[in-house]
Order: sequence, then structure tokens, then C-alpha cells
Amino acid sequence: MAEADQNAGPAAPQNREMFPRLSEELLARVEKLGVRRKVAAGEVIIEQGTALNGMSIVVSGILDVVNPSRPDQPPVATHGPGQFTGEVNMLAGRNSLVRIFAREASELIEIDLPTLRRIVQTDPELSDIFLRAFVMRRVALLATTPGDMVLIGSSHSADTLRIREFLSRNGHPFTYLDIDRDSDVQSVLDHFAVRADEIPVLICRGTRVLRNPSNAETAACLGLNADVDESAVVDVIVVGAGPSGLAAAVYAASEGLSVLVLETSAPGGQAGTSSKIENYLGFPMGVSGQELAGRAFLQAQKFGAKIAIARTATALKCSRPDHYGVELDSGTVVRGRSVILASGVTYRTIALPNRQKFEGAGIYYAATNLEAQVCGGEEIAIVGGGNSAGQAAVFLAGRSCHVNLLVRGPGLSETMSQYLIRRIEDTPSIKLMPFTEIESLEGDSCLATVRWRNSKTGETVTKPIGHLFLMTGAVPNTAWLDGCLALDEKRFVRTGPDIAPEDLTDFNWPLRRPPYLLETSRPRVFAVGDVRAGSVKRVASAVGEGSIAIQFVHRALAE
Repeated sequence: MAEADQNAGPAAPQNREMFPRLSEELLARVEKLGVRRKVAAGEVIIEQGTALNGMSIVVSGILDVVNPSRPDQPPVATHGPGQFTGEVNMLAGRNSLVRIFAREASELIEIDLPTLRRIVQTDPELSDIFLRAFVMRRVALLATTPGDMVLIGSSHSADTLRIREFLSRNGHPFTYLDIDRDSDVQSVLDHFAVRADEIPVLICRGTRVLRNPSNAETAACLGLNADVDESAVVDVIVVGAGPSGLAAAVYAASEGLSVLVLETSAPGGQAGTSSKIENYLGFPMGVSGQELAGRAFLQAQKFGAKIAIARTATALKCSRPDHYGVELDSGTVVRGRSVILASGVTYRTIALPNRQKFEGAGIYYAATNLEAQVCGGEEIAIVGGGNSAGQAAVFLAGRSCHVNLLVRGPGLSETMSQYLIRRIEDTPSIKLMPFTEIESLEGDSCLATVRWRNSKTGETVTKPIGHLFLMTGAVPNTAWLDGCLALDEKRFVRTGPDIAPEDLTDFNWPLRRPPYLLETSRPRVFAVGDVRAGSVKRVASAVGEGSIAIQFVHRALAE
């Protein structure tokens, strides 16, 4: 068993789990899988910003974990005999947030990354110890470590919000400086020779300056992804890392299939932006979408799935009979024997003048902690009557916002879960406004006023509102599939018995059997979750479809 840490502060249960000490029996077990190495005092074991290619277990000596940007601060952690380095980023081979060096001459057992992955897949006792410690350390690092990224931007800049969302949802700590609020920001701009009109600017590890970087450029700077191997043909390509895609990745990888997951933004998809999901089985106290996605992401990595972030699918290549290709926005084509489409949906926009002007500068499509910070307790408006709108209203009202909830119909009973309706009715700072639609938006660089109209009374109201949340239905992310698969009239992907006979003819279905339940009009291409025609738009349903699809993948690959 793991023993309590004697060097990690107060002997609290959390500290013992975050910094456990392996017993002699466990040390002997891992030593058979690793390599002994002696290091000198002061030798750096891992440098901040370099890839984490394995873990070190201390046999003798002491390792210090420090933040190089804060040399005057005490160590973030200290590892003595029987203790080990590492956190969640290591399973993906991502970059280290800290520097680790030997305080004194030490002897270590080095475990490389493939071996570590094998341990967490096959050794339940060590897996529990390592993964629990890794997760807790990651949470602590996010809470206490500023990381190696500095973002300089403005609350009036849509691209600033985009980069902040990308960093936050991918769990990478950063320091944010706002040119409109932080008095000392000019000295930082001068030091890096950056003009105020060039923001947002991302400074990586104090040396590299990225001016308004794309998500892909940011991901590359963070070291989120290994290079994609164009020559390899994996068993399953999963497009989208929402609940359905992550479920598919977990079940496929755990059953021995090689898996590549492609995600445009961050794990969790649209569900990842939910402030609190209260009706998901097994979480009676509720769970945030980001927390649920983070756990699923770790599970997929544990079983060996490769997950590529900020890689957008732009076309499905259907011409080869033995495998499919997915073209990425970089021009790279990845290949798989089967494909699972889990690309999800986006919120439908409202046809209003100035809408595009204010997107990200007053108009938002998610209500996370980041948007709550931007709103700062001001009066806001939310358009929509579904569960996402209800969750956003309750969450933002809890952050001291006065919420105007606008719906076109007479109420919420036909579109929202009853538990959310009751919560809204019991919250004085939420005002439900039925039969109400937005008429106009005004402002200079950012949204300043909103005018809406009651369709029943004809009354119009103009309010000084600078934050508007649009949650008005969903549009499937299927534009990249044009001409390759059968879609319904709303452009959701048809599967199984919902595929018309003429569609099978049009798309040259080559098999004597009909498509499986979640299979599309192409053999070995499946659709799951919100992107699938007729799916139930709930997280639990999406997870179920992602896991079920793998059973059909096995059958199809065996043919």
C-alpha cells in the first residue's frame, strides 16, 4: 500500500493522496518495469515547458518541484523516497507546468510513458494511486500556479475571449492582463515590443510572442498535440470529443482498438460549457460539464486513445473501400478503418443587424465561469427556453447577475426540465419574459443596449444591457460531410433504420445487410450524439450512443 507523505505539509487525507509514498512491495514491483538512474545535486529532471515523457520515482534523495517564474517562492512540492513525479498532463505527453530538480544527490527509478500507460491499464492498485495523485496535483496546479502563459487582451475583444476560453477549457493556467483595467500592462507591452492595437497577444514561456494566435497555434505553443502520423491507419477515428465521442474513445481503446480523436476546441463539446448538470446518473449533487469532460478525457488517455486538440475536420474522404480519410484544416489527411462522427451541434444564431459585430464582445453562446467573470454581476439577457438556457440563468443569477430570460412562447413547460423551471421560479433575480423577441442591438466596440418586443402586447423595451446569451436551438456540424453521407432535411446525419432505401442506392451501399443501428449510409461510418438525426439531446444518451457504437464497429471491422 501507499504510505503517508512526510514532506507535503499537514497530514491531511488530501495531502496523503496527492503525495503518497509507495511501500517497499510497490517499489519492488515498479522497479522491474523501470530503469535506475543516479542524479547529481542541482540536476534538472524536467524543465518547465518541455514534454513529459515519463515519471520518476525517488529511491533515495529529494526532488523539488518549483515554478521558475517565482524563484523567491518555496517549492510547489517536494518528493522524498518512495514518492513520484507527474500529473495528468503526463499521460498525454504534454508539456510540464513546473521545473523538477534534485535538491541533493538522488537515485531514481525512471518509468517511460508507454510503460506508465501499461501500468495504469493493467495494475489496479498502482493505477488508483497514480491517477488519484495526478488528478489532485493538476487541480492544485491550476489553483496555485500561474503557468508559463501570459495573455494580454481586452474585455471588448472577441478574440481575447476566444483564447481565454481555449486556455481555460483545456485546463492550462495562464496570467491574464487587461489593457483596459491593469495599470502595469504597458510595461509588459514595452518589454515585448507589442503595440496595444496588436492585442490579443499570447506570451509563451516568457520568450515567444504570438499576436492574435489561432487555436491551433495556441495548442502548438502549449504542446497539446503530438504530430499526427499520416502514414498510419488507425482502427477508429472519432471526430469530436464531446460526451459521445469521449465515450466511444474510452470503450474502443479499452477493448484494444487503436483510436484517434479529433477535437476543434476542447474536450466536452457543448456539454463542457454547462455550469452544472444535475440530472446525470450517479451525480446527485450535480457535476459541471468541464469536470465530467475532464474525467472522461483522462479515462480515454488511460486506455491509450490519442486525442488531438484544435484539429478541425474539413472533409470526409469516401473513395477507398478499405479505409476512410478525414482531411483536417491544416491540409493533413488522417486515415481510419472506421469513423465515428461525434461532431455535435452549435447554437443557432439570430438574424439581427450587428449580431456578428458583438459576438464575443457582448454576445455569448456559453455560460461558464469565464463569461460570469466578464459579466461582473451586471444585468444580462438570455434568449432561449431549453435546458441550456435554464442552467445558464440559474448559474448567472447565482453570480449576482440580474437575469432577463426571454422566450418566444408562452412559457417553459414544453421545452425545459421541471427541476430547472422550479429553480427559476424560486430565484427572485430571474425574470421570465414570455412572448418576447429581440428587435435590435446597439453599441460601439461592444454591446451596450438591447431592445426587445412582446409579440402579444406589442410593447417594446430598451435596456442598457451589455451581455446577451443566445441559446436558441441547435444546428448540426455537418457542413464538412456534403456529398458523402445521407443527411435529413435539417442536415443531421441519418443512421440505421432512418436511412431511406433511395439513400442507400444514391450512396452505393455495397453490402447485403442493412446499416447497423448507428451506422450511416457508408459502411463503418457511424454517427452518435447530437449530430445524429433523431437523437435525444441529453448527456446520458450521448454517452450511451458512443459506447454502443463500438459494438457495431467491432462487427463491421470483422466483415
